[in-house]
Amino acid sequence: MLPWWEILLRLGIAALAGGLIGLNRDLQGKPIGMRTLALVGVASALLVALADQSADLDHISDATSRVIQGILTGIGFLGAGVIVHTGGRHDVHGLTTAACTWLTACIGIACGAGQWPGVLAAMAITLAVLIGGHRLEGVLHRLLGGKNGDDDAPNKGSPAPED
Repeated sequence: MLPWWEILLRLGIAALAGGLIGLNRDLQGKPIGMRTLALVGVASALLVALADQSADLDHISDATSRVIQGILTGIGFLGAGVIVHTGGRHDVHGLTTAACTWLTACIGIACGAGQWPGVLAAMAITLAVLIGGHRLEGVLHRLLGGKNGDDDAPNKGSPAPED
């Protein structure tokens, strides 16, 4: 059985990780932000920590696996809510925000399981992609002659989705 302070630590780190990802989304004016992703992380971590407690007591040996499956299914619906398709075939935006939502749940799951190296690695990679990815993507598109594929930015004339 986990001590109370370790459960609190896991939930706190999940909230911090989700909040940092959400802060980036807030700063980019996206429809999902710091509070939402912090809550996604905490909820995921809490469910995994509780499932781990049940598994330790031999009540349900595969509880953690089922909880993780449920989290990822539920988060899929939340992520789908931030994807907007307007008009044309390629006029879709919100995909990066949806991916952030799903990834925040995964980071919360890792926090709930106490997998700190995975949490740190995922946070470092995620923030690097979110902060520097757009710039790198623009450079690569200019070098390779493609269209800048910002999948979160609405096309000209399309209103930005609101929270």
